[in-house]
Amino acid sequence: MSMGISGIGGSYAPQAMSGASARMPPTQKMATLFSQIDTSGTGLITQSQFTQAFQTMKPTAGFRAMGADAVFQALNPSSSGTVSQQNFVQGMTKLMTQFHSAGSSGS
Repeated sequence: MSMGISGIGGSYAPQAMSGASARMPPTQKMATLFSQIDTSGTGLITQSQFTQAFQTMKPTAGFRAMGADAVFQALNPSSSGTVSQQNFVQGMTKLMTQFHSAGSSGS
């Protein structure tokens, strides 16, 4: 039941995950992805959980270029060591928008 994050940060449309409904809003896709990464069900994801998911869920080129550590730090600016669902959804949406803007301006 693994959903990849392939398509996140694509240069044209922010598709959150393969296997997700195309009609699902990006924030809902990110919330679903968060739930998959939060394997302990605590409502928080650790850097270890995020790194493991990053390695297995096939992120797009923009995320791969940043690397798991940099993406996690972008989601966790307070350096608390964990990311809440709200911060994950907001942070991933912001990164997707940045990747989209960068991809659009270069074309």
